[in-house]
Amino acid sequence: MIEFRRLTKRFGDRTVLEDIDLVIPTGTVQFVIGPSGAGKSVLMKHVVGLVRADAGEVRVDDEDVTHYSEAEFYGVRRKCGFVFQQATLLDGLSVRDNVALAVRYRFGVSRAEARARADTELTRLDLAAWAHKFPADLGAGLKKRAAIARAVALEPQYLIYDEPTTGLDPVAARRVDRLIAALKGRVTQIVVSHDLASILGVADRIAMLHNARVHLEGTPAELRASDDAVIRQFLGGLPDGPM
Repeated sequence: MIEFRRLTKRFGDRTVLEDIDLVIPTGTVQFVIGPSGAGKSVLMKHVVGLVRADAGEVRVDDEDVTHYSEAEFYGVRRKCGFVFQQATLLDGLSVRDNVALAVRYRFGVSRAEARARADTELTRLDLAAWAHKFPADLGAGLKKRAAIARAVALEPQYLIYDEPTTGLDPVAARRVDRLIAALKGRVTQIVVSHDLASILGVADRIAMLHNARVHLEGTPAELRASDDAVIRQFLGGLPDGPM
């Protein structure tokens, strides 16, 4: 599991995260939500050492990685797949070869084996029809799904998404949601998002950040049922009926 213990992070005189306590159990789909600038992405970047804590601890599989060196973080990063807001696919390679290149680099296998693994993953994630397409030929939703396939092909224990549905039309966004749901049980997933349809439709657990702290930690049902003013404002007057 991933655990944050009294994690604090400041940028200059601004405290972005203060005394954050949060446990992300193995096998769950954990959403981290909150308004823009709440520190959601900053929190996740601590896991792989892209941001370093000013106080507190970050633990991965019960190891304190807070003060790891860059060399030590290499092992942590091998456990984690990171899907950024932009798909970050290589324009000169097909979808298949984008996935295969990452596999070959990570596992040191032959080009043929890397392509075979890429084909297996693309088929599993219902992307085989686009394997030979280039990024320029794909819409934003397909690019995002291809980026997820590339991350999953590296066999991470943890898959971290930074706003995976941002900029997508509703149909493409829900396809990304279905892909996240399909990966339940294969990998622990941590999703930074403010997309209510994703939050309420896919999450197992939700942590809401507000004023640099965890304001709520619970299930989608508990989020919907809360009378807290901050949460109601975030939900934006969502109707009481099921989605």
